[in-house]
Amino acid sequence: MPTAIAGLRGTGEFSTDFRPENYRELYAMLEPNGSAPLQALLAMTSSESTNDPKFHHFRDEMPARTMTVNGAIASTSTTAIVIDADTDVQFAVIGTLVSNMDTGEVMRCTADSSGTGLTVERNIGGTTHQIADNANLAIIGFADKEGGNSPTPVSFDATTDFNFTQIFKTAVSVSRTLQNTALRTGDKEQEVITKGLKLHMSDIERAMFWGIRNESNGSTSQPTRYTGGLTSQITAVTDCASAFATANVMTEKEFDRTLVENIFAWGGKEKVAFIGARAAANFMEIAKNRWQPTQVEGSYGVNMARYSTFAGDLMVYLHPMFRQIPGMDDAVIILDMPHLCYRYLDNSDTQLQRDIQATDFDGVKHQYLTECGLEMKQAQVHHYIKNWNAVA
Repeated sequence: MPTAIAGLRGTGEFSTDFRPENYRELYAMLEPNGSAPLQALLAMTSSESTNDPKFHHFRDEMPARTMTVNGAIASTSTTAIVIDADTDVQFAVIGTLVSNMDTGEVMRCTADSSGTGLTVERNIGGTTHQIADNANLAIIGFADKEGGNSPTPVSFDATTDFNFTQIFKTAVSVSRTLQNTALRTGDKEQEVITKGLKLHMSDIERAMFWGIRNESNGSTSQPTRYTGGLTSQITAVTDCASAFATANVMTEKEFDRTLVENIFAWGGKEKVAFIGARAAANFMEIAKNRWQPTQVEGSYGVNMARYSTFAGDLMVYLHPMFRQIPGMDDAVIILDMPHLCYRYLDNSDTQLQRDIQATDFDGVKHQYLTECGLEMKQAQVHHYIKNWNAVA
């Protein structure tokens, strides 16, 4: 039975009588396994217009509420603990329980944090412990006396981020003579229009993987804006050149640990993995008993293979562009699709502008135009693995 990728079902799904509203949706229907599979999947997630080329969004996440000790403390009678600069220390108010994760010692704050340190009651219900420099502390709850007052209120705000829409243009042209010449290969004008759409969608696909957010000449009347892509926005990166015991090698055990400790530590339990050819060979080498090839319902027929683990499932796709772009054959880009959004400027989603040639031109000229950008609502739910050359 076909299985839907989380977040890819909804009002955007094409039924048998659905008529695509623009050329981006048409391309996604006709070329699901073509050069722009990310665009096909984004067409199934939320697409949203923006009335400004710079669009903002909020990122809200629970704080870790962990701290690092600055300076060893040998005496158990010492109640003042200096902490490395960390905003999480503000959560330590009177009654907060703090555990030394290295020794197991539990402490209770007897004063609100000063911002640079803690005042605590040591060794709650335990034995004498020392605190080492760089010891890891974590807030593990709150305890108050019977009949006590309410604690000092503490809250946290969401952070904001932004991206730009980028203007994509792809022009095609044929002469009047060629328009009226009978060719065995068919209508040349229609051929270049079709190929132009493929090139246009390919340009957008590449920008959304490898683009860098920037605005040039922003104070002028004609600035140039660049949308930030996945590789420049994903903060969780595993570089196999330095992350493991052997450079450029990740074993099956190391991959499983990366899945459990990093990739599926945040976000959903089903994610999409775009991979290069060498990474695909590594997948097959370490996971032949895990593959469950399936066609995913509701994704324009993008054929994927399911990689099932205890931590979660990866829906894996060998991206054709990763064969073309140097350095991407050993890469894996893992995406939590509900946290990505295709944003387009009002009235500027993919469209074909016909007959834009000069009045004295002996022929026709058309262009595809899109002004769009990629919105990444959360960064840490995605993951980028690079330089994975081999499996030991």
